[in-house]
Amino acid sequence: MIIPAKPVSLMALSYRKIFPAVKEELGYWKQRAEAIPNHELRNQAIASINTKTFHCEGGSIIALIAKNEYRKAIKFIVAYQTISDYLDNLCDRSTSLDPDDFAALHDAMFDALLPGPSLGDYYSKRKDKDDGGYLADLVGTCKQVLQSVSSYPIIQDHLLDLCGYYCELQVHKHVHPDEREGRLKEWFSRHKKRMPEMDWYEFSACSGSTLGVFCLVSYAIGSPMGEENAKKVVNGYFPYIQGLHILLDYFIDQDEDRLGGDLNFCFYYRNQEVLFNRLLHFMEEADRHTEGLPHQHFHMMINRGLLGLYLSDSKVQSQESVRKLAKKIIKAGGPVSKFFYMNGLAYRFFQKARLN
Repeated sequence: MIIPAKPVSLMALSYRKIFPAVKEELGYWKQRAEAIPNHELRNQAIASINTKTFHCEGGSIIALIAKNEYRKAIKFIVAYQTISDYLDNLCDRSTSLDPDDFAALHDAMFDALLPGPSLGDYYSKRKDKDDGGYLADLVGTCKQVLQSVSSYPIIQDHLLDLCGYYCELQVHKHVHPDEREGRLKEWFSRHKKRMPEMDWYEFSACSGSTLGVFCLVSYAIGSPMGEENAKKVVNGYFPYIQGLHILLDYFIDQDEDRLGGDLNFCFYYRNQEVLFNRLLHFMEEADRHTEGLPHQHFHMMINRGLLGLYLSDSKVQSQESVRKLAKKIIKAGGPVSKFFYMNGLAYRFFQKARLN
């Protein structure tokens, strides 16, 4: 299979190969989730799949990099993203505000990247524990895929670095509201010198994406990977492509987060104009950081696909200021962004019609 370089071929392969494979994988994990003995863990596991399917669909498009081994890449991506979404639900909707609890849960994301039998006691700091082996099986699936990847030793440290950023963010952002901003600022201060010009909330957004992990694993599955290309992928995706991804996620969730009193990194911009200009900056830098990556046009389409995926969400239409800004962003993204935006609208329409 040839890695697509044009939007039409990308979406054709996504509809024909990627989305059906994602549906099959998620169907299995939903059955496993429904069998979880503990009521609270079962509810959160099912909710994370029902409400965040598009995370797996969007992330799995990167599996096209693995070419004919795309199903193996999807198996990893869906399992790893399901861990992420499940743990996010447990932390977001938890009565616990204990950073040790959040850290113990997210040890699962590190273990999933380390082939071998080791599994942690992920629920050690909370009363709800009996998930019937659900989280351990998700972790085990990721391990199983990575064990068969010959280039794994080349990407291991890079995977763990990206995972480290992700897991630290999850711990800091879920503590008591009075503590989280101070913790995030202090965390950023330790990394600031190594980052391009940005503020703490933008660094947090850059840390909150799994796309870099998916890209490294998909490349390594598809063909032997050298250290030089591994570094190019990491530098290409972190910080700007990952930052664009998560800023868009927070951008469309503003009303929802305001009502729920949840942390939203878009709230820290001075006004809508500054937010728009910074989103454009991240979009431009994301494009620029695809230079030198193998299959550059594919990665640029991922950037434009992110715009289409998020800005076509129904949440956008119910928020006047977000809707106005979304139109400007799509226009600034050019015809490829408009293509993915229209595609996203159509896909969501047909999904909704199918459910009804």
